[in-house]
Amino acid sequence: MKLRMAVFSAGVVLVGLWLLGPSLPVRGAAPPPASLARATFAGGCFWCMEASLEKVPGVVSVVSGYAGGRVKNPSYEQVSGGTTGHAESVQVAYDPARLTYEQLLEAFWHNVDPTDPGGQFCDRGHQYRTAIFYEGETQKRAAEESKRALETSGRLKKPVVTEVVSLEAFYPAEDYHQDFYKKNPLRYMTYRAACGRDRRLAELWGGEAGKVASGHGTSGATGAGKGWPTVKDGTFKKPPADELKKTLTPLQYQVTQQSGTERAFSNEYWNNHEPGIYVDVVSGEPLFSSLDKFDSGSGWPSFTRPLEKANVEQRTDISAGMLRSEVRSKHAGSHLGHVFDDGPKPTGLRYCINSAALRFIPAAKLEAEGYGEYGKLFEKSASSR
Repeated sequence: MKLRMAVFSAGVVLVGLWLLGPSLPVRGAAPPPASLARATFAGGCFWCMEASLEKVPGVVSVVSGYAGGRVKNPSYEQVSGGTTGHAESVQVAYDPARLTYEQLLEAFWHNVDPTDPGGQFCDRGHQYRTAIFYEGETQKRAAEESKRALETSGRLKKPVVTEVVSLEAFYPAEDYHQDFYKKNPLRYMTYRAACGRDRRLAELWGGEAGKVASGHGTSGATGAGKGWPTVKDGTFKKPPADELKKTLTPLQYQVTQQSGTERAFSNEYWNNHEPGIYVDVVSGEPLFSSLDKFDSGSGWPSFTRPLEKANVEQRTDISAGMLRSEVRSKHAGSHLGHVFDDGPKPTGLRYCINSAALRFIPAAKLEAEGYGEYGKLFEKSASSR
């Protein structure tokens, strides 16, 4: 904080007068255009987070501001003093057709030290904490899964302390803070270098520092849709094991490639009631629909039938001293779970599936994610209510 204020106050008289003058009124954040999506993060100095995230392909704009506090329309002086509960934050508008929320989470992780409970780099205090401020259940699940994947990856030597909390309000910062790295590049780079941010990021992330893709966490789920066009045109080839170990989380790899089973009632989708489809985490091939999902009481996602029968195979499984019918994806060969004959009507079947083998795509994002042909299913469902 002291370093940044020293850098901030140094420079030409014009800038000094600008900073001492009255700031523009702080306004509530406007919703993004309908074609864009929004995400909000806290990662220490918002000058730095704005500069880093604006470079991510698919990001349209980044606004510096304040979130997570208890005072309406706080000023920079209030927040930096640590009296309002807010964290310096950024709100990102991005094109979901080019960049997924999961990929944006990867970019966030690679621009922060998620193991630091006392601030970020040279900026100390709760106002410089790291946080993911989610909006809606879809963002909440994605953020929690991304954090779990990072924690279980073994990539970091200390616990991940980043908060995953609901966004109650976001207040854009004063105008002189917006695009600070563009308006005052010399002082911005002086501050960033002296604060040790890039040095610490390199220690944590190596060559992945500041980048979107990684091998620690959600990139397997993020990349699921990429294989779907090749599945449709018949050119899909399953990635080799060493590549899958990099792109899947440890749990995803254990379940899909080693026929593992995740824990009941503590997996991602067992209690998901949002409309949408579930695709293979490796290939992206569509497997199941929320329209066929039911509460079986088992603690795992359960369906009465596949969305696409051609994408689901059954094999005899005699492991664990039992005779069961295993379910695998056709094109990726991923172990999904098992099917039983104790389900409800109309099929009498219960497809008991591991969440770790799936990626969920909300009905509202089917078109953007390349699954537009399934949107009509949910239009029909809504009109029949």
